[in-house]
Amino acid sequence: MKNNIFPCLWFNGDGRNAADFYCQTFAGKISVDAEYVINIELFGQKLMILDAGPQFEKNASISFMVLCESEEEVNSYWQALAEDGLVLMELGEYPWSKKYGWVRDRFGVTWQIYLGEKQGTQKMIPTLMFLHENNGRAKEAMKFYTQTFPSSQMGRILKYGDGVGNESHEIPEHIQHAHFELDGYSFFCMDSSHDHKFDFSEGISIVVMTDNQEETDRLWNALALDGGQESMCGWLKDKFGVSWQIVPKRLLELMNGSDRERGANVAQAMMQMRKIEIAELEKAYVL
Repeated sequence: MKNNIFPCLWFNGDGRNAADFYCQTFAGKISVDAEYVINIELFGQKLMILDAGPQFEKNASISFMVLCESEEEVNSYWQALAEDGLVLMELGEYPWSKKYGWVRDRFGVTWQIYLGEKQGTQKMIPTLMFLHENNGRAKEAMKFYTQTFPSSQMGRILKYGDGVGNESHEIPEHIQHAHFELDGYSFFCMDSSHDHKFDFSEGISIVVMTDNQEETDRLWNALALDGGQESMCGWLKDKFGVSWQIVPKRLLELMNGSDRERGANVAQAMMQMRKIEIAELEKAYVL
C-alpha cells in the first residue's frame, strides 16, 4: 500500500490523548508529532490527527471498519472503544457476521468491529454512509471516485434487496454494503434512509498526497466538479459533500526542511491558497 491516501480526523485540543488511546488500543505507533498534526500508524496504515480547534465535529457519516480474524481480537477492541463511548449497535451475531458491533468512542470517532475476511492487506477501512439527499447515491459515488483516481476499481456490491438483514426496510435497490478501491486503498460505502442528525463534514476528511502539480490539478478539478465546493489550504468538498485534502508531497518537503524560517514562509503562502500551487510555494521558500 502506498499510503498516499489516508483519513484525517479533526480534534479540539484532545488529539494527543486520542493518538495515545488509538496506539494503545490497536498496537499502533506515532510517526509524526507536531504542534497541530499527529500522524499515527495502525495496522501499517496512516491516520492523521489534526488538532486544530472547535470548528468541525466528527460523526458517523464516515466510520472505520476494523476487520478482525478472531473473537478475542473483536472483544479486545470492543472493550477499549466502548469504555466511556456510545454503543450504536450492540456487539453480537448478525446475518453478515458472527460477531459485529458499532460504537462511537470517547473522542467521537465511530468504529465498526467486524469478524470476517480482510480486503487484501488492509485491515481498517473507512466506510462512507450516504444520507439525506445523497441516500441512494452510493453506487453513483463509487463510479465517480473510481473514474477519478487511477488504478481503481469497484468491488462486491450488496443491495438491501439481496436478502441479508434488511430489517430497517430500506429501498431494495439501494446499497447495503459495497467495496471499492482508489489507487489500491480500500473503502466501504452504504446508503441509509434513516434521519440521522449529521452528514459528511470536515470533521473527517480524506487526504491525497500528490506527486506533482499535474496530478494535483487533475484531482482537484475532478473532485470539485458538478457542485463541489473549493475551500482553503488544499481542502474541498465533492458533489456528495465528502471532504478531501489534495496535498502535493512537495509542500511537506518545503515546510519540513532544516530552515524553519523558509518553512514558515511556505506555510504562510499555503494559507492564502485554495488549490495548492507548487511553483508559488517554491517562490515563497527562496524569499
